[in-house]
Amino acid sequence: MAEGAPRPLVSAIIVVLDGETYLAEAIDSILAQTLRDWELLIVDDGSTDGTAAIARGYCARQPERIRLLAHPDGANLGIAASRNLGIAAARGRYVAFLDADDVWLPEKLAEQVAILEADPELGLVYGRTLIWHSWKTGVAGDDHYYDLGVEPETRHEPPALFELLLENRAQTPTTCNAMMRADIFEAVGRFDPRARGMFEDLSFFGKALALAPAHVSGRSWARYRQHAASCTAVSASAQGDERALLTALGRLDRALAPHAPPPRVRRALRRARLRALHGLLRSRLRPLRLKLRGAARRLLGPRR
Repeated sequence: MAEGAPRPLVSAIIVVLDGETYLAEAIDSILAQTLRDWELLIVDDGSTDGTAAIARGYCARQPERIRLLAHPDGANLGIAASRNLGIAAARGRYVAFLDADDVWLPEKLAEQVAILEADPELGLVYGRTLIWHSWKTGVAGDDHYYDLGVEPETRHEPPALFELLLENRAQTPTTCNAMMRADIFEAVGRFDPRARGMFEDLSFFGKALALAPAHVSGRSWARYRQHAASCTAVSASAQGDERALLTALGRLDRALAPHAPPPRVRRALRRARLRALHGLLRSRLRPLRLKLRGAARRLLGPRR
């Protein structure tokens, strides 16, 4: 990018690992935005397929707007560390993430920027995310939304959305549908680079919602593609949800400590950690209960 080039309004960041199948569609959804004042940072997290070639093709066509980033020696450091690499290089007043297998709807940037500019105290804005199955099935009825859990088109003061996030029973910020002010990363910190796999974004969004006002919209701005090779699906099959959640909540607790969170935040976090611990214990004990039940049936014989 030319020295002294104007600062873009929005920095869009795509983190990708072996994403050649869907990457072009994700990038095209950024090119289709009605708001044109953006830059795109594509962070290649150690891909071994055709990802880098696809990204370089877009960079060559629009070098003033699109950049390709990578870790030293092409290392794979995980999605959180890769988000942080993008944040460090971002020049925009606002930051928005898009996973390489998801897409944005054309009005996302324009509408979210308008909300943030209308209320300078907001730390972030998010809306509804389409849980997207119809890309494969062709049946729109296979798609759905989660309930927002709060009144839409409203500014919410902390820590109400923090509590909603920990309850995990409603739509909360997703990396593909949220937009943040760039300076929020200086205020609350970035993503935890130790987090890989499930709940990798919990630490950042937890801090943001515990400490900053956020606007929740009823608008749909992103399509979250459902497929077996997605990061979430692969992580869920590799480790239990409860153990991953308990680890993520511990990291969030430690990340919040320097900010001296109010008692309400600490109580909500303590309740969430207890729920996760109970869930982990139940999952650990379930095979033992089934084994004991089977042994009892063999010992006592069939019921008469």
